Amino acid sequence: MDFVEPIKVIAAKVPGLLDFIKTEAATRNSLVEPFIRALGYDTSDPAEVVPEFGANLNVPGVPKDKKVDYAILKEGRPIILIECKCHTDKLNEGYKQPFHYAVATDCRIGILTNGLIYRFYADLDKPNKLDDKPFLELDLQALKEPLLEELRCLSKPSFDIDGMLTAAMELKYIGGILQILTDQFTSPSDDFVKFFYQKVCEGKPFAGSAKQQFANYTTRAMGQFVRDRINSLLDGLDTDRSVTPPPAPAVVDVATENGDPKSLIVTTEEELEGFYIVKSILREVVAANRIFHRDVAAYCGILLDNNNRKPICRLYFNSSHNKKLGLFDVSGTSKQEERVSIERLDDIYQYADRLRATVLQYTESAEVA
Repeated sequence: MDFVEPIKVIAAKVPGLLDFIKTEAATRNSLVEPFIRALGYDTSDPAEVVPEFGANLNVPGVPKDKKVDYAILKEGRPIILIECKCHTDKLNEGYKQPFHYAVATDCRIGILTNGLIYRFYADLDKPNKLDDKPFLELDLQALKEPLLEELRCLSKPSFDIDGMLTAAMELKYIGGILQILTDQFTSPSDDFVKFFYQKVCEGKPFAGSAKQQFANYTTRAMGQFVRDRINSLLDGLDTDRSVTPPPAPAVVDVATENGDPKSLIVTTEEELEGFYIVKSILREVVAANRIFHRDVAAYCGILLDNNNRKPICRLYFNSSHNKKLGLFDVSGTSKQEERVSIERLDDIYQYADRLRATVLQYTESAEVA
């Protein structure tokens, strides 16, 4: 069985287990060991998973009383070190043990976990010295399947240390860049604003009222840039008129009294996760690169071939307490949308057959044409 589904099962069980888990040992037994087994490793085989790794071992450079909760071995050498805390621990401390053993054993991946949150470390900055910051954090109480997929290289059937380190490097730096852009979009720093000021107002001093004035210009320019990019993508859409689409609400900008944009449509993490779930469902019937999402004010639409005349479904997630999934019947001459309520994102899987059927009707119609 693919490792993704077992981990999703563990995540689904978490709410019912926490009241009964009182200690670190119980956390390891009830949460961490099932996670290790989900990755394909046998926790009952001491040649593969070693608890209390380092105890009574003569490891150069490491005090004999130091140990790490688990070491996953391959050909007798540790490939993943895992340090565990009780599920109530905030993980602010406690990552030093795997760092010690990474140096001493050439292990390049370390995990710090409280059974709910898993932080993954690698030696990206210095060989055999795990970085101070994780390259990925996985939260079983807010599981994001795209992040879970990034761990495939750590699973036993697909273990690939070079592939994992490459992915870790991408996650670390792309994630860092995205965070900077998010922060600057919300509240641009003086250095960020100054960069544009010096390009546009060459030779003029960046001081006084010019700083605040240009900060406002920078924020507005970034908003305009996003809108222009969206409009450019929309202008390039397929203009196939073979099927009449259902009416879609217009994209509306909320404006201030001066007519300046006050807010922009933002695709939320929840909408992106829903998109990835739908995309994974449809991989069985169509290439993943043919599935697109487009966000408007009322919903996030998921389309085949980025064509607004081929809607697959819609995610109505603007209300956190009343989520709906819009499904389409495209068997007739016009599309009929049915909205169904869902409580959790995983409920989308209940409608997998209908989603596949919708895509197949589009592809089969194209083949006939």
